Amino acid sequence: MTAPRPVNAPLYVTAQSLFTADEPRDVDAPMAPIHIEGTHKRALEMGRNRLVVTGVFFALAFACIGVRLVGLTLQEGAESDRLAVSAPEPATELVPRAAGIGRADIVDRNGIVLATSLPTAALYADPRDVLDPKNAADELAKVLPESNRAELLAKLSGPSRFVWLSRSLTPSQQHEVNRLGIPGVRFQHSERRIYPHGNVIAHIMGVTDIDGRGIAGLERQFEPVLRQAGQALQLSLDIRLQTMLHQELSTAVTEFRALGGAGIIMDVATGEVVAMVSLPDFDPNVGMPLVPSGTVSEAGFNRVTKGVYEMGSTFKLFNTAMALDSGTAGLGDRYDARSPIHIARFTISDYHGKNSWLTVPEILIHSSNIGSAKMALDVGGATQQAYLGALGLLKTPAFELPEIGHPLVPARWREINTMTIAYGHGIAVSPLQMVRAVGALVNGGTLYRATLLKHVPGVAPEGERVISERTSAQMRALMRKVVREGTGTKAEVPGYLVGGKTGTAEKQVAGGYKRNALISSFVAAFPLNRPRYVLMALIDEPHGNKSTFGFATAGWTATPVVARLVTRMSPLMGLAPVVGEEPTLDETRQVVSAQSEVRTLRTNQLVAR
Repeated sequence: MTAPRPVNAPLYVTAQSLFTADEPRDVDAPMAPIHIEGTHKRALEMGRNRLVVTGVFFALAFACIGVRLVGLTLQEGAESDRLAVSAPEPATELVPRAAGIGRADIVDRNGIVLATSLPTAALYADPRDVLDPKNAADELAKVLPESNRAELLAKLSGPSRFVWLSRSLTPSQQHEVNRLGIPGVRFQHSERRIYPHGNVIAHIMGVTDIDGRGIAGLERQFEPVLRQAGQALQLSLDIRLQTMLHQELSTAVTEFRALGGAGIIMDVATGEVVAMVSLPDFDPNVGMPLVPSGTVSEAGFNRVTKGVYEMGSTFKLFNTAMALDSGTAGLGDRYDARSPIHIARFTISDYHGKNSWLTVPEILIHSSNIGSAKMALDVGGATQQAYLGALGLLKTPAFELPEIGHPLVPARWREINTMTIAYGHGIAVSPLQMVRAVGALVNGGTLYRATLLKHVPGVAPEGERVISERTSAQMRALMRKVVREGTGTKAEVPGYLVGGKTGTAEKQVAGGYKRNALISSFVAAFPLNRPRYVLMALIDEPHGNKSTFGFATAGWTATPVVARLVTRMSPLMGLAPVVGEEPTLDETRQVVSAQSEVRTLRTNQLVAR
């Protein structure tokens, strides 16, 4: 019999039987797998699963920490080699972005780039992160020769969290700064405004400031448009003609040891300015030239648009045109130019006096002040003002530059003003105004707005008629005679029918005139059979030389500039020489009207006094 099992004895489950600890068994017999059933089985499986999940979680966490530590170690090593390159950009309030970032290009009428922006790097620092300011200042001063070591040290030692060290680095400078490995010194993406043609377009382009904002010229005038960084701003300028004008005007200023000069070329059919130069000039890549007081220097002054001058005898073109157009004088009328005019404390005389009666064409050809003054009195002060106003000579012109001069006109338009204005004294206008008005005299009588922007092809610009077509034809013929027979003979270019008018006037100084300090100018149009361009060259205080026999008047100094320009630009612009198409005058003598006789009598009475 089997002995009874104790009540508390444990149970063992084998493949053969159930037995108690008290029961004998074969110890060498293999133990069969234990199979636990019920609640005990489920508890063990749940505990094991929890341990596995917890283990996996901790393994992943430690793996992430390890990877991060390795990455930080590698990054720190790379930073020590690369210095501050690719440093994270600071918050906006710490590093302000330049206003000119993404600035649009400016191009000429043929699409040639005149102004563009190139990517560059700016250098800044967080002084708190600079470990050795003195050493950093020493090293940076070697790489940045334009910087000041003392200023660098002051910036790097200051309490600020942000300081600019250089706003525009060259690639080589950026590389050298990068090699220094100075903690706390970093780079910021920036752009630099570049003007490929330099001085040639200085006064037109203007400049931008250190933050890329336009502060002069077109850069200032079109600041909002250029900031949009969209389509390029296209101008009416032709950089080829601009370069020619700059070269020829520079040659004249140097040859005659002048203070400066101004030149402009305009399309008479549209008002488009295709070239415009003011001398002295500056390099816009360097910046606006300033004097110690901080104001713009002489080189930054635009003589074409900002400068206003008494133009002298070039104004006789307008005087003649208004006399012919108003009907107060005809081509066959004559005026007594034998003696100077004495009025009040003034004396009006002729520089090239003929001491004879002169016809209207002869007054212009020989540039008679006496004849012009008497013609102006026949026209009358009110009519003179009306014509000059219609030609845009009495008010500030609308133009796409902020540097615009205001014409100087008499406060009271008296008879003496009417007479002196007839030959270009007592009124001051800019070369821009002069060229625009002469364009209307030769293009058929229509005044167009002067512009630096290219007109849309096929769209006719709006203009205002100021003289008749007949008067315009007469003025073309008269201007041609001035070049063939008068004071402008040095402007003659065979085959190109150049016509124009010289002007020489003493400079105004402190309410008077500076003797022998001349403004010499020549305004011209060509080809006069079918006018296309009007040009003007102005020389400020030229000095005669051996080649001019000591003369500094316009016929010797300014007129040759125009002749050389016509010679150079005509083939480029597709203008072929012509033969036998000279503009002619209607030489039919006109009978002086009774009204004209009365005015002539009145003029003689004035002269007699």
